[in-house]
Amino acid sequence: MLRNYFKVAIRALLKNKAYSLINIVGLATGMAVTLLIGLWIWDELTFDRYHKNYDRIAQVMQHQTWDGRKGTQTAVPVPLHLELRAKYPDFKYVVPSSWTFDHILAYKDNKFTKKGNYIGADAPTMFSLHMVKGSLQGLRDPHSILLNESVAKALFGAEDPINKIVKCDNQTEVKVTGVYEDLPANTELADVSYLLPWELYLTVEPWVKRGEEQWDNNSFQTYAMLQPNADFDQVSAKIKYIKLRHNPKDAAKPEIFLHPMAKWHLYSEFKDGVIKGGRIEFVWLFGIIGAFVLLLACINFMNLSTARSEKRAKEVGIRKAIGSLRPQLIGQFLSESLLVALLAFILSIFLVESSLPLFNDLASKHLSIPWNNPIFWLIGLSFTFFTGFIAGSYPAFYLSSFEPVKVLKGTFRVGRYASLPRKVLVVIQFTVSVTLIIGTIIVFRQIQFAKNRPIGFSRDGLITLTMNTEDIRKNYEPFRTELLGSGVVASVTKSSSPITDLYSNQIGFDWKGKDPNKQALFGVVAVSSGYGKTMGLQFSAGRDFSDAFATDSSALLLNEAAAAYVGKKNLVGETIKWNGKDYTVVGIIKNVMMTSPYHAAMPTIFTFNPGWAGIITIKISPTVSTTQALSQIEEIYKKHDRNAPFDYKFSSEEYARKFASEERVGKLATFFACLAIFISCLGLFGLASFVAEQRIKEIGVRKVLGASVFNLWGMLSKDFVWLVLISFGLSVPIAYFFMNNWLARYEYHSELSWWVFAAAGIGALLITLATVSYQAINAALMNPVRSLKSE
Repeated sequence: MLRNYFKVAIRALLKNKAYSLINIVGLATGMAVTLLIGLWIWDELTFDRYHKNYDRIAQVMQHQTWDGRKGTQTAVPVPLHLELRAKYPDFKYVVPSSWTFDHILAYKDNKFTKKGNYIGADAPTMFSLHMVKGSLQGLRDPHSILLNESVAKALFGAEDPINKIVKCDNQTEVKVTGVYEDLPANTELADVSYLLPWELYLTVEPWVKRGEEQWDNNSFQTYAMLQPNADFDQVSAKIKYIKLRHNPKDAAKPEIFLHPMAKWHLYSEFKDGVIKGGRIEFVWLFGIIGAFVLLLACINFMNLSTARSEKRAKEVGIRKAIGSLRPQLIGQFLSESLLVALLAFILSIFLVESSLPLFNDLASKHLSIPWNNPIFWLIGLSFTFFTGFIAGSYPAFYLSSFEPVKVLKGTFRVGRYASLPRKVLVVIQFTVSVTLIIGTIIVFRQIQFAKNRPIGFSRDGLITLTMNTEDIRKNYEPFRTELLGSGVVASVTKSSSPITDLYSNQIGFDWKGKDPNKQALFGVVAVSSGYGKTMGLQFSAGRDFSDAFATDSSALLLNEAAAAYVGKKNLVGETIKWNGKDYTVVGIIKNVMMTSPYHAAMPTIFTFNPGWAGIITIKISPTVSTTQALSQIEEIYKKHDRNAPFDYKFSSEEYARKFASEERVGKLATFFACLAIFISCLGLFGLASFVAEQRIKEIGVRKVLGASVFNLWGMLSKDFVWLVLISFGLSVPIAYFFMNNWLARYEYHSELSWWVFAAAGIGALLITLATVSYQAINAALMNPVRSLKSE
């Protein structure tokens, strides 16, 4: 019986090649999209699971309240890790960590800059690094370093790296005590290329050592691993007020808590001290899109199968007349759909494999098909069976319900409402497709809206260098002087943060008339002279810092957000106290987008303190080509720091990265929207072809009676146009609801304009007409003599 089902299914596919091709390609496309999204979701859900102790590791974080709003941050004070380790037995490991920064590594003539951390000695064990050489205990030597495989190979080639001496930042020699396997891309620590001991950090940076006594210095990170039976929430409750107990006068009322590794990636957004989501929203979004795209493909199968029901009515009648039971007929039709699904699955695997490079580029992932994983194939085949069953269930139950007497007598008619389910399914298809189109337009419009926002500085020709070594720090002034004399540089300055980021927030500010209820948290950037000129800052009032004014060591620049926070007009010349010292405001600048371009600018104060500054910013002369300028700047740099590589960053590229996440979502949404439209149009093409074939005699009669091609095209197209218009009417409120909520996440966002919805509707209508018109015009142009001939 199964063999008979298979034969009949093959014959049915070969007999109706066009419809079979539409079904298989449509289902394969839907399956390919679902598989791609499935691989993406799996990568997201398995983030950080590389670490064996994944379910027991957490980052120690804190909530702080400023002006009635509770904010959340990963930065915590140094003594926190000492107290947690000494007084709370719930922790197995507690390790302090620096931020991930670029450092220069050198061995003989090999020198390059890589990202790494200073971290506690228990970190390799806690994060269960897979050691290729050496020991997990390697960081217990205060002058050691653990390298990942890639860095070890780049530094030493085929040499054994163990016990080799590496120079860090051209000043500290460390011994390689271990090499660990490169961390996979789907871990939060993936960009950490090496680890240095925390004890070494205390030696090379004396201010960190002093920080062990400072509970108000939130400049570090702390990670912890709980004992096997400990609970994150219970331990968080125990340590909640640990920082406040050491500093009861802290106006921010800090609350310490544990953020489990399981939530680092997917649940990273906090609002008023409560997790409000994160990338989990994208997991749900793309999961829903994948399900709907597959549904669109299944709808095509259902529509085309039921549309051709009259063609198979006699077959059903004969089978029933010779004794076939309805369950057997259902089994036959389901077997046909399962065969189509299997062929589609095979084709979808090839589609996924060929499109993965493009998809990885769009999604910024490193996905691949797990060919050797039996679970993947089990899930894949189960998914195929499920898809085949869903796609074939309605046609199977519908076709098997025909009454053999009516069919064989020729009195069977599908009825005037038989096409209603097909129309409903087409409406569902285009509702999904139009909603995706609207969403995609709004995402890109929001990105463009933020890009067009005034950023408060000039990006053109700006490059930044990090002062990693003592040589460049000592030689900054002669380096600057030679650059300015070279003719390729317009200006040079240095600062404690690049213009595209804000490294430090500080308190301790006071001024005359200050509201005592305001805690006054400001972003703080230490700069040298010429900062405003180099960055192209726009001054609302006052002037830039200058070496010509000896008093500028006690001067401040405020951005407009900070000036508004202070709440005074004509602030230039006013005094602001900072940690008990008087400073004079010498200038007000327009807000600079140092943080997210989607949110309000952070109130920021700039202080003239070159000693704090570790970032050099160079403005290339607009009259010189960038290539020529970089070549000369590198030559000059090598004179003043022979042992460091010339690593620079373009400020324009760093600013562009602020849009990367939203642009990625927009590109993926466009990708899926295009595929959804393609699948919908495939089904529409098949249905239009069937309708034209079904009404071929009517078309012939109308042509004989004088109907024009335009009249016939309008007659065949109008039903589909009405379906798309109904779909548009349904998609508008759905898209409005979801996209309005999405935009509300951003303080700075575009408005929902009517033309976005209108453009999506008109686009869908034109696509529909283009799809249907081919079949409609072909039928209208057919010679009526051929169509009116009797069979």
